[in-house]
Amino acid sequence: MDLMRSALAGHPEEIYSLLKFKLGGCETVQAKCHYDQMCPSMRTCYQYLNQTSRSFAAVTQALDGDLRDAVCIFYLVLRALDTVEDDMTIPLDTKLDMLHNFYSYLQDPAWRFMDSNEKDKMVLEDFPTISQEFRKLKPLYQEVISDICRRMGAGMAEFVQRSDVDTLADWDKYCHYVAGLVGIGLSRLFSGSEFEDQLVGEDTDLANSMGLFLQKTNIIRDYLEDQVDGREFWPRQVWSKYAKKLSDFRQSEMSQNALWCLNELVTNALLHVPDVMKYMSRLRNQSVFNFCAIPQVMAIATLARCYNNPKVFQGVVKIRKGEAVKMMINATNMENFRGIMRPFCEEIFSKMSPQDPSYSVTKEIVETIRQLTETKHNALTIQTTLSPLHVSCVLVVAAMTWQYWTQIHWIYEHYLDWH
Repeated sequence: MDLMRSALAGHPEEIYSLLKFKLGGCETVQAKCHYDQMCPSMRTCYQYLNQTSRSFAAVTQALDGDLRDAVCIFYLVLRALDTVEDDMTIPLDTKLDMLHNFYSYLQDPAWRFMDSNEKDKMVLEDFPTISQEFRKLKPLYQEVISDICRRMGAGMAEFVQRSDVDTLADWDKYCHYVAGLVGIGLSRLFSGSEFEDQLVGEDTDLANSMGLFLQKTNIIRDYLEDQVDGREFWPRQVWSKYAKKLSDFRQSEMSQNALWCLNELVTNALLHVPDVMKYMSRLRNQSVFNFCAIPQVMAIATLARCYNNPKVFQGVVKIRKGEAVKMMINATNMENFRGIMRPFCEEIFSKMSPQDPSYSVTKEIVETIRQLTETKHNALTIQTTLSPLHVSCVLVVAAMTWQYWTQIHWIYEHYLDWH
């Protein structure tokens, strides 16, 4: 179905990427795990990883060496911590105590929490399995994970008692606690594995920016979902210039002000791109580069789609699956990384208006990103020069392949998948 959608949407060049991905040609997310060689508890951890984050699970399982297990456990520990923060049924006093002390549970073989109502509650209920594998990691990895868990728990405890985010400094602080610290922790794990230079783990400002860029993108995109859930993460310092209440942006008569507020926040997120480019340029290990590159290119693509887009206030803005796969396949080196970032920068530029209150700031950062993403070729346009004949051939192959896959899937579902 994704093949046909790309063709019908006027993006036949994405069919090549989708075909390549479906046929196992995307090395950036090909798992290097050997589940049959793992102990039962580690296999369970990877099962939880796949259940709680499909996208993060894919890039994690493509990492090299012992770094793969360390990042898997790191993610599950923080997922468990985040599940505590998200669970609104846990009494506040109990939640605060858990957030402050969660890092200590890593050394308690028996600790588990059975009263969560969140969808990812299994990581709390079976925390002994996760903590068991944590204690098997080498001491340096344990130190990093425990430290980040402690700092993140304290930060979450601070913000769980607040109803909203007030200033831009608060926004940066919140994003630091929930995502910047993840970037810092991962960078220390990269260096600790010796796959990357010590500087990668030591430069916490760049690592923090990597996390802030992703988290701010998620917050911007998830405006409506958070409104429905009764949560507010857009900073009051910005939205109060355009409305009396953040929820006002859902009203049609507030559409222009809503877009101006949205554009100002997108601009703020784009300020992290220079740090992202510098961080990425330091990476040397291929699996680490892929791991870091994929979410960053997805983020700038999402920001480009959100910029000046009223659909942010009406639903969820998404990038096409074919487009996402195309980026995943190509985001394997710094030249391609620049080439992928550049068109989305141009997309934002094309939608800018001098009437926008943040126009001058947006123009300045876009010009900076343009300079940083100059390249000999554009990774996203490698497949866009197909002739009409080539396009027709691709469409025929896509249709035949789709029909084949549909038949095979139907046979599997009805005759083979019985156990």
